[in-house]
Amino acid sequence: MRKRRNRTGRSESIDSRNNASVEQRPWALMQNPHPPFDILSEKQLEAVDAAAMRILRDNGLKFQHPDALGILEKNGADVDLETGLVKFDQSTIREWIAKAPSHFTLHARNPDKNVIIGKNYINFAPVSGPPNISDLDNGRRPGKYEDQCNLIRLTQSLNVIHLGGASSVEAMDLPADSRHLDFYRAQIVYGDSVWNARGIGKQRVRDAIELSCMARQISVDKVHEKPGILTVINVNSPLIVDKEMLAGLMEMSRFGQPCVITPFTLAGAMSPVTLAGALAQQVAEALAVIAFVQMVKPGCPVVFGGFTSNVDMKSGSPAFGTPEYIKGVLAGGQLARHYKLPYRSSNVNASNYPDAQATYESSMSLWACFLSHANIVNHSVGWMEGGLCASMEKFIIDAEMLQTLCEAFQPMKISNEEFGFDSITEAGHGGHFFGTSHTMERYKTAFYQPILSDWQNFESWEEAGSKSATIRANEIWKSLLENYQQPALADEILKNIDEYIHQRKIQIRENGIV
Repeated sequence: MRKRRNRTGRSESIDSRNNASVEQRPWALMQNPHPPFDILSEKQLEAVDAAAMRILRDNGLKFQHPDALGILEKNGADVDLETGLVKFDQSTIREWIAKAPSHFTLHARNPDKNVIIGKNYINFAPVSGPPNISDLDNGRRPGKYEDQCNLIRLTQSLNVIHLGGASSVEAMDLPADSRHLDFYRAQIVYGDSVWNARGIGKQRVRDAIELSCMARQISVDKVHEKPGILTVINVNSPLIVDKEMLAGLMEMSRFGQPCVITPFTLAGAMSPVTLAGALAQQVAEALAVIAFVQMVKPGCPVVFGGFTSNVDMKSGSPAFGTPEYIKGVLAGGQLARHYKLPYRSSNVNASNYPDAQATYESSMSLWACFLSHANIVNHSVGWMEGGLCASMEKFIIDAEMLQTLCEAFQPMKISNEEFGFDSITEAGHGGHFFGTSHTMERYKTAFYQPILSDWQNFESWEEAGSKSATIRANEIWKSLLENYQQPALADEILKNIDEYIHQRKIQIRENGIV
């Protein structure tokens, strides 16, 4: 995909076949210049914190890995080695979480795409984890490796996305025990941003660290100085951290790579039905695991994750973009700031089709992410069906919402020049401003130009084919893929990566994944 600067200063992706262009904001770090929205009073914040500490003291969490239990016992936790139940007193939790940094830098193989996690920076990552994919042309279907690669290419082509993320769709046509290697290779070859390791088990994480270091041409023993991959560690709510997640978490932590600790607290299913109860459990679970990370490697970067929402009590299905989800996101951000930790949230919806429901639920989710000062927004483009499907059209619809919000959150320009006093005089009483010098100097830059909106009258729109936003999104993702340009990667680096993957697949076939 060739790119150029247009008169607005934005980056355009040029379709060389028909001269059509997909106008985008240039790739840039996004800072939120406005104060965060505090939904909890100080008294309410203290009450949630106290409730979380009570859960940690009285209920505790089960850690299902013997090595983890040894580390916890050595560092002040109350550990039952037979059951795996671990309880924490308040002073132990506060002592260890205080060692986590409030912000850190993640290093991409393209240094221009290094990102800052924390402070007032907000970083967007694509949908991750669904087994299915859908688009208007081919319908809904199980994901394949080809789809996975196309979603990485699309992520690379969207300037508003900062992080490569985890697998945007599972490659269901590849062996489960080695498909993580194919995913890592695709992330390295087709993208140049920071991406996610698969946090299930020690070896999948170690493979990610080794391959990331090869791509960045740094030694593994120095990777803690410049962390370059992420992983998400989900607590098996309520109150369990499973063996495989702990193995991946410990390997990431030993090498100084950041983990996003995210309890899956759906009110009424995996946590109390009240939002207050769900938040208290979320905090308890997150802080327990964050404290454990610091016990493994003090100062290791970590992110306080939130995924608190509710379920449909008639079906048990997760609900997203709801008032409860919005409140949970806002409260989660406030709690993360209270503990001086970076914050992760998500752009989510429960719709089965990229329609009005999907858009308004995602819109409300994104507003909450921005107002809460979330530092990482996972699933920021493409999430459908409560996470069961990645949608190509939703990728574009979400990217447009992100671009619009990024533009809306830019500081306003207020000055005598911006007031346009000469323009007011030039237009006079009852005139218009279309042709004034002030307007003509700015007519290309005065307003954000959306990629999906179609501002025609009904007759012109009907004559042009009556294309809905979803149909236009379908055309845009296909144009982006058709004009995608693969980022440069030295032949010798790719050769070493392929040899590593080849040898690892042999080992997995012979010995299984560990």
